[in-house]
Parts: sequence; structure tokens; C-alpha cells
Amino acid sequence: MAHRPLKLLITQAWGERSGGAENFLWTFLRQHNLADFEPAVVFFQPGGYPRELSALGISTHVIPAGRLRQLNRTVRVIRSLAAVLRREQPDLILNWSAKTQILGSLGAVLAGMSRRVLWWQHEVPTGHWLDRLATLMPAQAIGCSSMAAADAQRRLWPMRPTFVVYPAVDTPTHLEASEGARLRARLGIPQGRIVAGIVGRLQPTKGQDRLLRVVAKLRRRGHDVHALVVGGDPFHLSADYGPHLHRLADELGLTGAVTFTGQVPDASTYMSAMDVLVNASQAEPFGIVLLEAMALGVPVVAFDVAGPAEIVESGHTGLLVPGGNETLLADAVERLIEDAGLRGRLAAAGRQRFASRFTADRMVDDLQVRLAALVGVGATRSALRVR
Repeated sequence: MAHRPLKLLITQAWGERSGGAENFLWTFLRQHNLADFEPAVVFFQPGGYPRELSALGISTHVIPAGRLRQLNRTVRVIRSLAAVLRREQPDLILNWSAKTQILGSLGAVLAGMSRRVLWWQHEVPTGHWLDRLATLMPAQAIGCSSMAAADAQRRLWPMRPTFVVYPAVDTPTHLEASEGARLRARLGIPQGRIVAGIVGRLQPTKGQDRLLRVVAKLRRRGHDVHALVVGGDPFHLSADYGPHLHRLADELGLTGAVTFTGQVPDASTYMSAMDVLVNASQAEPFGIVLLEAMALGVPVVAFDVAGPAEIVESGHTGLLVPGGNETLLADAVERLIEDAGLRGRLAAAGRQRFASRFTADRMVDDLQVRLAALVGVGATRSALRVR
């Protein structure tokens, strides 16, 4: 019998590719083995992401959904999704977040496909009602982006089989020194100034305010440091936070020593302009920006929590400090400012760590093996063994 590609239908909440979860999926869909998988994606929001996937020849559907509390609309979305599932007849339904698990699993129940469902936990769940409700929905397994996420997910009832596949990114292109200098000039960063940067959506959980306080502290210690804040609020989840950061920068006396880029299509370009990348989140479920920085040879500093603790080998491929301690975060950045040799050693080791553990090829192979093992045979122990 001829081999048939497995039909995989993925539900995705956002219509724009503006975060780590969206780019994780993008990397997989761009590099998956066409002989093994035939993917289709249902988006619950219109936007550029569906158009990007359509251009790759991937089947896409858009079913606009509002908030889950909009009951009449939610029922219509579930019915529409069930109709798509009946037409597509997927072997496996992968719901790409807690919200899409709620919609996607109910659509699968309506279509008679509840045994084909799994979902992806991108966060480290803390008992929020969305995670609890998603876990109650039918699923033969839950994929997680870190060991910390899997451990926390197992504590939710009912306990579902979990497995871990670390996200990955395509190896970014490093700017030549001359290009980097021109970029810094365009950003208004004086020549010779040390740049400490942060990348991510402008949300309080990402900790951009912590970076501003760290840079202000370092400047008071006499260091010529510039803060580079890369990212915007593409999903309009924290409308007040961006203006708050601008006010905070003024209050801290950072006028002329901070640059806000707003939302950008490719953050890795801006990482090339950094001397140090700081991940200032106290609840980072994984940390794809750390991988991008390490691949580019930019030394990283992060809190010793969840995802970063699984990515960074402190003192070898980056520096980790106890969660939430801004003084120690400033001290770690100061070490790198004062020791160019340490910056170079961490950068080289970080690049090697990325190449040996976090490449896109490794992630795609790992995820395809896990998904194929789940099709039609249930969540076996061998399929779910964490590596």
C-alpha cells in the first residue's frame, strides 16, 4: 500500500505572526516533511498570517471568533469548525493554544472526532480558568514548550499525557559590522555606547519596565548604556503599557538613552545591534528570543525561571539570576559591560548551544515523530517520552 501523508488540522487564534507561539508554528509549517504531513490551518482571526501560509500552498480557513463569553457567536464558530473538520477529515487535530483547544475540541466532538484531538500548552499554567477549562476538554495528549510547562500542566485535573518539544527558530542572519553601525545610527544610538536590549510584545509580563530600571541603575553607576526596546502591542492586549514605558523612561532620566522601535517584522535584525540581550520576564514559559540572540552570538541575561533555565547554562552560554531580583539583573549586565572577554566567550558558547540543541531541523523532526506516534494509536508512553 502506498504511503499517505497524515492529514493534520491546526487551529490558530491569531491572524498575525507576532509572537513566539505563532513563529514556532510558522517554522514547523515551513519545514515539515511534505511526504509525512498534509497540514491545514483554521484561523479564528483574519490577517496576514493566513495569507502567508496560503502562499506556501497550505490550506487555510478563517472563522472569525470573538470572546468565549459571546455565547451565540461561539456556538456558530464551533458549528463552522465542525463543518470544516467533516470536509477535511484530518487524522489529527492540533489546537495551538488553550483558547483554541476549547473551541477546537468542541468542534471535534460535534464532528465525531474527539479521539483525534491534542493541544499545545505554550504557557506555564498557574490554574487560570482558561487552562483549567482547556484541560477538561477531550485530548489524547498535551504538547508543551518546556519541562516547566509540562510539570505544571500535569498538576491540573484531569491529568492528561504530556510531552515536550522545544520550540526553535531558523538560524537568523547576522548583520555585518558596517550594517550594524548604520542601524544603530538610524536608531539614534551614539557610536561606542553599550546597548542592552529586550525583545517581545509590550506587556507587563515581559518586563520591559525592569530593563528600563536596570539601564537607569547602570547609568547611575557611570556606565554609558543605551536601552533598546523592540516590540509593540500587535494584539492590543495591554494598551496602557506602552505609554507607561515612555513615561517611566522620562521619570528615570533616560531621555536620549532609550529607543523604542514599536512593532517590527523581524526582531533579529535589531538583535544584531545589541551588545547584551536581556529577558526580564519572571514567568517566561520558554524564550524564543533567547535562542535568536544565542544564534546571532549576542550574550544573554535572564531570570532563572521556567524556559530560560532550560535554555541557558548559566556562566557558560549566558547568565541567569534569581527571579525578580532587578539589582542582580543589573549586576549581571554590568559584568558583561565591563568584561568584553566574557561577552565573547558567552556568545561563542551560546552559538554552539543553539546549533547543538535548538535548530529548526531538530524541532521539526522531533515534532513530526511525536505527532505521527499519536495518530490512530493513542498516546503511548514511547510517543510521549520526554527527551
